[in-house]
Amino acid sequence: MLPPEQFDTMPKIEPVYPLSAGLKPKILRNAIAAGLKRVPVLDEWISAELLAQKGWSNFASAMQQVHYPSTEADLMAHAPARARLAFDELLANQIALHLIRRRTGSKEAGRGINSEGRIRQQIIQSLPYQMTGAQERVMAEILADMHSPYRMLRLLQGDVGSGKTLIALLAMVEAAEAGTQAALLAPTEILAKQHFETISKILADSPLEIGLLIGAMKASEKTQTTDRLKTGDIQIVIGTHALLSDDVIFADLGLAVVDEQHRFGVRQRLILGQKGTGTDVLVMTATPIPRTLSMTAYGDLTTSYLDEKPEGRQEIKTALVNQDRIEDVISRLKAAFLSGGRAYWICPLVEDSELSDYEAAESRHRLLSKLIPEANAVLAHGKMKPAEREAAMTAFAEGTSQLLVATTVIEVGVDVPEASIIIIEHAERFGLAQLHQLRGRVGRGDTASSCLLLYKGPLSETAQSRLNIMRQTNDGFLIAEEDLKLRGPGEILGQRQSGLPEFSLADLAEHADLIPLARAQASQIVERDEDLSSETSANYRDLLALFEKDVAVQFLASG
Repeated sequence: MLPPEQFDTMPKIEPVYPLSAGLKPKILRNAIAAGLKRVPVLDEWISAELLAQKGWSNFASAMQQVHYPSTEADLMAHAPARARLAFDELLANQIALHLIRRRTGSKEAGRGINSEGRIRQQIIQSLPYQMTGAQERVMAEILADMHSPYRMLRLLQGDVGSGKTLIALLAMVEAAEAGTQAALLAPTEILAKQHFETISKILADSPLEIGLLIGAMKASEKTQTTDRLKTGDIQIVIGTHALLSDDVIFADLGLAVVDEQHRFGVRQRLILGQKGTGTDVLVMTATPIPRTLSMTAYGDLTTSYLDEKPEGRQEIKTALVNQDRIEDVISRLKAAFLSGGRAYWICPLVEDSELSDYEAAESRHRLLSKLIPEANAVLAHGKMKPAEREAAMTAFAEGTSQLLVATTVIEVGVDVPEASIIIIEHAERFGLAQLHQLRGRVGRGDTASSCLLLYKGPLSETAQSRLNIMRQTNDGFLIAEEDLKLRGPGEILGQRQSGLPEFSLADLAEHADLIPLARAQASQIVERDEDLSSETSANYRDLLALFEKDVAVQFLASG
């Protein structure tokens, strides 16, 4: 512990804190000094073995040392005081996730959904290709969960084109064959319709009834679908957010599948599953998440990985093209359209302009419509009315348009196997994960596909690294790890509401080695006291109050 008088003097190394309106460094420094004098010595929550192994001091000393560092080495991420506090934050995160899982998952008994698998096997045998080893492994993991008496809460991570939809279909068929219902929640209406059409064709000769529920349907159609869900006449339903409304009641929902999980936000993760009793939940994402982030954002879920692509999938050739050569790109597009090709043209926010992303897309759409009228270019962006945007995407999917000009609204939710070209303007302004997601819109058919990354120089070192990685690999899991190194965790999934926890002290790239340790200790803590209600768990309640206030208040207070 530092002596109290230490806080009344200027530190040898003065930390720089972010300030807001009217707040001066001296005022903040005095407030911090006053607070540090009163930091209590709390009962320790880190295991004695780990404290000894790492050479960490207690919480109060660590707090004082990070605010009053003695040397520049004390500022480093792995300096003992900083590392100890980072571990505290990670441990609180992991305890919170274990508590949530206890309450919503394994603590709540499932019911062992198990069928003869006749229809499931017929589907597998009718496939024009062999399932990959990864698909067979993941399917076995999911079936084991469904057959067990415990509720399934599983995250399925699969790179673009790895075959997640087939896995979801087989799991839903298992639930339906067992006499329960299954629901698939999709992020966009067009993807929901595509899933519905695809699944309806595959199950055309089966006795299973398939339903669709999206916002664009007529009120009478919605009523008919909801009535049939309530009576159990529909065994499998595909839909959008409409499935989450209060008037959607299932006769017996056995399995809920959430596609493109990060588009819905973590808080919505289990909403659909709560529409049944002991409902199994499978959430899927085509945005590969680095292991460190997966353990902190999805730690309450068991994870399966689809890390192989089906045989015959085309590799996507990626090229970097200077924005100055845009006329050459347009000429190449014209030639591709003459042979029946289809292409995406993606417009981001143009920073050095007053244009917004959708205005930039509208401007590019006008220009390309004028230069390539034969392509019948359509436009899609987030400011359009949903019906207009869906109409544009449908025109592109059906081939009445050969060119879709869009913002990142098409990052997920569009599956057009005939599209083989994607052009991304100002690619230097995107993160790696988002570039990879956008590139994944092509390469879905049997045609060789290409991705052109248009950039405007000079490029920063980080931007150059990102674009080079995109050119060198199509491996989404490798790209996700590189993205974490280059950008940090804050925007790894492309949007703030993606569900990633915001850490004040822990750096997920720098402190990745601490996460498994925090996870292991959290598991032991919650195993001993599943709701932290005993007197011996007071120190862990203190930890949650410091770092996970929402869980401390909402979970622990509710008992």
